[in-house]
Amino acid sequence: MSKELKPVALQLYSVRQAAAQDFFGVLKTVADIGYAGVETAGLHNKPAAEVRKVVEDLGMKVCSAHMPLPTAETLQQTVDTVKALGCATIVNGRGSKEFDSLDKVKAHAELYEKAIALLAPHGVRVAYHNHWWEMAVLDGRLAYDELLRLAPNLKGELDVYWASNFGAQNAAEICARHKARLPLLHIKDGPLVKDQPHTAVGAGRMDIPACVAAADPKTLEWLIVELDACATDMMTAVRESYIYLTGRGLGRGRK
Repeated sequence: MSKELKPVALQLYSVRQAAAQDFFGVLKTVADIGYAGVETAGLHNKPAAEVRKVVEDLGMKVCSAHMPLPTAETLQQTVDTVKALGCATIVNGRGSKEFDSLDKVKAHAELYEKAIALLAPHGVRVAYHNHWWEMAVLDGRLAYDELLRLAPNLKGELDVYWASNFGAQNAAEICARHKARLPLLHIKDGPLVKDQPHTAVGAGRMDIPACVAAADPKTLEWLIVELDACATDMMTAVRESYIYLTGRGLGRGRK
């Protein structure tokens, strides 16, 4: 059973304030908790190769990196950064005003397909990170479903909390529907109330076990904890989230 568990990483956006003061110190704390990996959201003015060395010396991996989509002009820089970090996936998302019509969904699908075509020869893939606005119904269609339909080569990093759209959608059902496209899951919890802070994973109203169970074990690679804001101390919530996921047998750490 333990061999089937996916490794647990932390999206470093969760600890962005502490990382801005002592990035490498935060990485050590995350490793000491037991996380198997990290997902970057900026490098705090550190060279990508140095970040990778610190992460790997601590026994972790960089599982993916939140980055802008490349253009023809920025392609080499993007590829160099991803390779230096030692991962093969960039993650990207879009704002709420860019998902309020099916025409905009189509335009963004085309944009992602162009970026995917640029990166594919370099062995780098693109995954889309959703918020709640992609879970809106537009002319009878879920915007998120349309995006993945119109961008067939796009992978997903399903944020299960935002996918629930504060209870309006069933995140586990969305995960099951697209499981063949989801190598990454963002694991987040909270009260399912808009504009209210998140909680440690397991302390909110999300059915996290159902979301993890809905994923395809042949496709899923990482469970990534992300807490945008917390009513409690963030590092405490990060620790409690790891304890919940590994203690419940939903994921595995490095210890």
